[in-house]
Amino acid sequence: MLAALGRSCARRRWPVLGVWLVLTAAGLVLGGQVFDRLATTGSLRPDAESQLADRQVDRLRPEGPVVVAVVGGHEVYDRALVDDITAVTGEIRAMDGVTEVEDLYSAPGGRIGADNRSSLIRVELDRGLPDDRREQVEDAVAGALHRIHAPEVLVGGEKLAERAFADQAIADAAFGESVAIVVLLLVLALILGGFVAGAIPLAAALATVSVTLLGLFGLTAFTGVSEFTVNVVTLLGIGLAVDYALLVIARFRQEREADPDAPVADLVARTTATAGRTVLISGLAVGAAMAGLFAFAEPLLGAMALGGAVAVLLATLAGLTAVPALIATAHRRIPGARDTARVLTFRRAVAAVSRRRAEPGPGLLARLAAFAQARPAPVALAVTAGLLALSLPFLFAVNLENSDARALPASAEARRLQEAVQRDFSGGQADPIVVVVDADPAGDPARDFMNVLNTLNGVLRVEPRPDVAGPAAIIDVTPEGETAGRTSRDVVRAIRALDPPFPVLVGGAAAELADYRDSVVSRFPLALLIVVLSTAVLLFVLTGSLVMPVKALLMNALTLLATLGALVVVFQWGVGDALLGFDSWGAIDVTTPVLLFVFVFGLSMDYEVFLLARIKEEWDGRPVSRRRTPDGDHAVRAGIEKSGPVVTAAALCIGVVFLGFLLGDLIAVKEIGFAMAVALLLDVTVVRGLLLPAVMSLLGEWNWWAPAPLNRLHQRWFSPRAGGPEPAAAPDPAVRAPHKEHTHR
Repeated sequence: MLAALGRSCARRRWPVLGVWLVLTAAGLVLGGQVFDRLATTGSLRPDAESQLADRQVDRLRPEGPVVVAVVGGHEVYDRALVDDITAVTGEIRAMDGVTEVEDLYSAPGGRIGADNRSSLIRVELDRGLPDDRREQVEDAVAGALHRIHAPEVLVGGEKLAERAFADQAIADAAFGESVAIVVLLLVLALILGGFVAGAIPLAAALATVSVTLLGLFGLTAFTGVSEFTVNVVTLLGIGLAVDYALLVIARFRQEREADPDAPVADLVARTTATAGRTVLISGLAVGAAMAGLFAFAEPLLGAMALGGAVAVLLATLAGLTAVPALIATAHRRIPGARDTARVLTFRRAVAAVSRRRAEPGPGLLARLAAFAQARPAPVALAVTAGLLALSLPFLFAVNLENSDARALPASAEARRLQEAVQRDFSGGQADPIVVVVDADPAGDPARDFMNVLNTLNGVLRVEPRPDVAGPAAIIDVTPEGETAGRTSRDVVRAIRALDPPFPVLVGGAAAELADYRDSVVSRFPLALLIVVLSTAVLLFVLTGSLVMPVKALLMNALTLLATLGALVVVFQWGVGDALLGFDSWGAIDVTTPVLLFVFVFGLSMDYEVFLLARIKEEWDGRPVSRRRTPDGDHAVRAGIEKSGPVVTAAALCIGVVFLGFLLGDLIAVKEIGFAMAVALLLDVTVVRGLLLPAVMSLLGEWNWWAPAPLNRLHQRWFSPRAGGPEPAAAPDPAVRAPHKEHTHR
């Protein structure tokens, strides 16, 4: 079937490319509008207790959006400053859309900072303002506040911080992707031996991203799509499209070298019958990882799962249709592997870097595999121990928090404001846990409940809020330590464990974090089951083995844990943060490990499938009598030698894309880009280059073990030769070319 698809795409290459061109154009026109429909997507489901508590607080004590300003660097009772602030706040009070203004001089509730040289201004806007109108009022208020004559005036608030986050995410994506695409074209041209050949994977990537944006535009009609979702999903689409295109091009060159006189349609058919099968299985494996992400059921993760599934589907379709059509169109401009090697060798010689022979030698992975197979037990033990050691910071010291203004660049005004408020006006204390009590606060049961709250371990202060409508109470419970610390979460769970004679809801930042962690932990087994079962089935289809899936899952887990450990060292502990252009905020975004679980697993499976598909071909080609001898390792070496350059090139290209996201300023995006680059480095060199061949050498023939019934099932239904050889098609006069057009010289 895949061979027929490849032959059809080669013969009808212009209609195929026309369809992709129309879809790409639609993606550029309509998909670009997705940026006008992006929304802030919550990380929690609406039925989480903290979300219910927030809505109850909003009902009992309604409050509109708030703009906050810190005026500092001057004596707070200086007459000129007092007059200036009083004039500006009076102007703000007269603005349409402003409900209330609090400052130190003209309203109760004014506050002086701990440094005695700063004061706080709080502006509440009308409730229910449409987003466009609310933003206009926020901008007018911020503009007025910035006219205050003081050494430092910082303006922000929750909605302003969300806007700053969104604007930074879009700017980072545009800059990072632009730089990455330019560098990627140069790298691809160097790898494939020419700009035309290098443009094929890039064209597939651009088409995938454009149509993915079109898909995200459609998703905005059903669910919220955030800027962060667009960043991550487009990154995934570029990576997979380039990977699949490189695999197909590499296999086409091998088929052409083996049979230079064959018509291009036949060569493309053979290519899609082999490399296309690998692309299909890899795409299904990554798609299954997206299904695992959807199992977490949180709005932000659900949007990323749906968007990621669209990106995976389109990258797979591009690899199976657009890339074969492009190859059939430009096959005469695609150099052979030896031609590329001569070009690269000549350039190295001119640069006086090396004077190696023109014939290509063993690649990096092949050399690593030979080293590992010569001493499999020590290599397997050392690599496993090293990866586990690298994972220790994540396993024992990770601090997960929800991203807020602190995840913005250190120079961002919203971040500087939050840090100033926390330092000078909150005394460094944690944000209060909000307890909503459905009972009369003057009654004995409610007062007894507040007394119990005062006695809980880790509680610093209990304060009921005044002016609460109805027979209910809102109680602020300030815990010891940090907002996202263990003590705060323990206090949340202790309050929820109480059994008062009236309904109680617990909200606030610490409760939101506890709800998210509990949700992820409770749904992780389901997500893991989806990923494990789908991976096991797909790898069984590819290899006919039950050992291969287990081995792949364990190695992917090692890659993921080691990557998360490196992430903690750099982004939480701040080791090397100045080198990467950011200031650590002492935590990792709470969604990052979940996203990396899916993306690292998906891309690791990508390269696992690339290697195992070729190793399986070599194993099946060995005489049965030689599989039981040490010479059986030849299949592993030969498979890695033939597919290793593709994996290395694909990892290098997608690494360029991930590193492009490090050029931005949004820390949450930097986390993903850095982690994926580290995962690629570890997976392609240490895991696939050393651990995979070492473990396969130790297992020997057991690598391919499966129970007899499953073995027969695989031979009948999933073996490439299960249906017998495909009948050769008659040459297509429109595609058939003279000998010199089929052989690159």
